[in-house]
Amino acid sequence: MRRILITGKNGQVGFELQRSLSVLGEVIAVGREDCDLADPAAIDALVNRIAPDVIVNPAAYTAVDRAETDVSAARAINEMAPATLAAAALRHGALLVHYSTDYVFDGAQTTPYQEADVAAPRSVYGQTKRAGEVAIELSGCRHVTLRTSWVYGVWGNNFAKTILRLAHERDALKVVADQFGAPTPAALIADVTAHLVARYLAGADAAAFPFGTYHLTTRGETSWHGYAKTLIMAARALGAQIRLDPSAITPVSTAEYPLPAPRPANSRLSTEKLQNTFGLDLPHWEQALAHVLRQLIPTEKS
Repeated sequence: MRRILITGKNGQVGFELQRSLSVLGEVIAVGREDCDLADPAAIDALVNRIAPDVIVNPAAYTAVDRAETDVSAARAINEMAPATLAAAALRHGALLVHYSTDYVFDGAQTTPYQEADVAAPRSVYGQTKRAGEVAIELSGCRHVTLRTSWVYGVWGNNFAKTILRLAHERDALKVVADQFGAPTPAALIADVTAHLVARYLAGADAAAFPFGTYHLTTRGETSWHGYAKTLIMAARALGAQIRLDPSAITPVSTAEYPLPAPRPANSRLSTEKLQNTFGLDLPHWEQALAHVLRQLIPTEKS
C-alpha cells in the first residue's frame, strides 16, 4: 500500500486532506506536536521513518500580520521546511505536493495572475512563501505547487466563520471592498489534491506526469465586502437566525482599515492551466460557498 505523509493535520486544508487522501493509501498525518517543522533534523527523521510515496505539505506560518515582526519563525516554516521536505522527497523518490498563496504577487496587475507572471511579494508572509516555492523548484524533486487564495471551510478559523459569528452579535459591519479574489473551500483544495495524487500514483511513467506550479481557486471573483454580503444572504436563506441585515454591511477601503502587512488588491488567480491539464471543472465561488454553508448552518443552530 502507498504511504502518504501529510503535515499540518490540524489546519483547514490538512484536516480535509486526511479525508480525501484516505482512499489512495495509508495516510500518516502529523501536526506540530508530532514534528517540529522548524527543525530540519526532525523532518528528516520523520520522512526516513515513514518512507512515503507522497508528501503533502499544507503546513504554513499563516499569521500574516505577525510575520512582519516574527520573520525568523515565518521563514523557518514557509521557506526552510519546504526546502527540507523537498530534499527528503528527492532522496526517497517521492512526490511533494505543496501549497502557496496569492500573496506571492504584489496585487497591482489588473487581470488574473497566471503561473508564469512575475512574483513580487510585498509582505514577509508572501516573501517567505515565495522563497519556499523557489526552494522546491531548485531541489529537483517531483513536485506540484498549488497556489490558492481566501481559504475557508468547516474546520478551523476563517473569514466565513468570523462573519457568521459577528452577524449574530452586531447590527452593522464594515468590510473592505477594494480587494478582489475568489473564496476557496479547504475541501475543494483537498479533493483536487486527491485527483492529482491519484493520477500520479496510477501513472506507469512518473516522469511523464505534469509536475509544476498551478493555481487552484474557485471560479469567479468578489471583494471581501461582496463575499460577506453574499454569505449572510445565503445563510439566512438556509434558515440561520442572524441579527445582522446584509444592507448593514458597509463597504470600506483598504486605506480605512490599515494592517501591518500589505494585502494584494488583486488576488485573482487564473486556473486555466490546472483545469486544462487535469481535466477539471472548478465550481463558482458562490456555488462552493452554498455547499460549505449547508454544513456550517446546522452547527450554528445547535
